[in-house]
Amino acid sequence: MPKLLTAFAAVLVLTGSTAFAAPLRKPVTIVLVHGAFAESASWNRVAAQLKADGYRVIAAANPLRGVKDDAASIGRVAASVQGPVVLVGHSYGGAVISDAGATPPNVKALVFVAAFAPDAGENALELTGRFPGGTLGQALAPPVMLPDGSKDLYIDQDKFGAQFAADVAPAESALMAATQRPVRDAALTEASGPPAWRRLPSWFVYGTGDKNIPPAALGFMAKRADSRKTVVVDGASHVVMVSHPKAVAEVIEAAAAAQP
Repeated sequence: MPKLLTAFAAVLVLTGSTAFAAPLRKPVTIVLVHGAFAESASWNRVAAQLKADGYRVIAAANPLRGVKDDAASIGRVAASVQGPVVLVGHSYGGAVISDAGATPPNVKALVFVAAFAPDAGENALELTGRFPGGTLGQALAPPVMLPDGSKDLYIDQDKFGAQFAADVAPAESALMAATQRPVRDAALTEASGPPAWRRLPSWFVYGTGDKNIPPAALGFMAKRADSRKTVVVDGASHVVMVSHPKAVAEVIEAAAAAQP
């Protein structure tokens, strides 16, 4: 009888440990880069899905000061990771992850979430103005002057929901408006360097209801970058990662799982 009880206990321990085991850690780390007027918590729902599926996730703090310096900052984060990395950029964060000069060799793929994918010499403001439909300019609050003569830009909190997050619940978009991080005006006009998307595979996801970056501009950039897969979410706003986290997470996981 003691031997039988011992064996039974061993079975319980084995099955119990199996039932409650954490998901196996995937070998790829996902580095999420927020854009202007957002912050790292805008990735919370996507990050939760990715972590549940076994990925290590870093929601990096994007300084929003200028493309070259911001790319160098994010590049240092990616370079600190042991193993392959997928860089994911939202909005202006797409320009940051595109910077080839700051992209470390362990980055295996890029994912653009309602994001800019500029070519060498292009900037965010010019790309937005090249296509009709962007209404960001008229939604901005009075700028905050900086000591060097440049300006910090915010979206007017009363206009934030309609402009930035039209498909997000009003209470949540109001909190997003209050916690938004400003972008330095010069960051939106700084020319990009040679783009990493010319040598790395890219994936795109965006919504048809985007008012910050015209959907036509997003489609143009996805096609030009030879996107391996482009997902267009009907009616989604600029913060598609907040309103449709499952769709965004699926695109990121496709990039993480893809072979070179």
